[in-house]
Amino acid sequence: MWTDICVNLSNKQFEKDAREVIERAIHSGVTRMLIVGTDLEHSLEALKWAEQYPDFLRCTAGCHPHDAKTMNSESWNDLESLFSSPLVVAVGECGLDFNRNFSEPDVQVEVFTKQLYLAEKYSLPVYLHERDAHQEMIRILQQFQNRLTTKVIHCFTGNKDQAMSYLEQDCYIGVTGWICDERRNHDLIDALSIIPKDRLMLETDAPYLIPRNLTPKPKSRRCEPMHIVTVGDTVAKLRGVSSHDLAKQTTSNSARFFNWQIKDINN
Repeated sequence: MWTDICVNLSNKQFEKDAREVIERAIHSGVTRMLIVGTDLEHSLEALKWAEQYPDFLRCTAGCHPHDAKTMNSESWNDLESLFSSPLVVAVGECGLDFNRNFSEPDVQVEVFTKQLYLAEKYSLPVYLHERDAHQEMIRILQQFQNRLTTKVIHCFTGNKDQAMSYLEQDCYIGVTGWICDERRNHDLIDALSIIPKDRLMLETDAPYLIPRNLTPKPKSRRCEPMHIVTVGDTVAKLRGVSSHDLAKQTTSNSARFFNWQIKDINN
């Protein structure tokens, strides 16, 4: 059984058939899916989905760096209230994105830091986003070293040195369909070789990052959580292990990380 730690189910691309997307994933052997919140509205929607499918779904609640500028005192209070639900298993998606700076960098840093304080307060894992902000991210994480339960760097696409710096901060590392793209996966393949098996998790980032080696490809070019099987098969081949063993290991990792009870990880 596979676990997908990033499904953007509240994305508009899923508004007409989200239930069918979930069912297709389940029938494909994806027994756990994490629905990611990227702002207050999407965090509320993510929780609603988790409430409807508690045997298969959990969610995060947080503010993506793109949306950092939208946070105010009311939205902070509303966001914090979500952490009372046992279905909310991490703070995030939060972090830094200096690629396009939809929110100013200093605002991103402020909002990210506040979310780390929330993670510390509620003893929750942190679900991290970083793009073109590696050094600043490491600097902030170092300030919170030994204060956070655990962290995952979502959709990691960096090189071996960057992976090592995250591992040194006790981060888990999430790998997406980026690994399936032979045009740009070279650094990630190199980094994959140093990620310990107990620190690796898999994700689709659906509806984004459809695996390039998927056959046949859907006409919509939309990625779905069922495509985690292709991501997993690709990673398994690169690591020289069976898909069954990788599914078991990464599902166990996600269960431990998110305190997500799995009845039987041997199937």
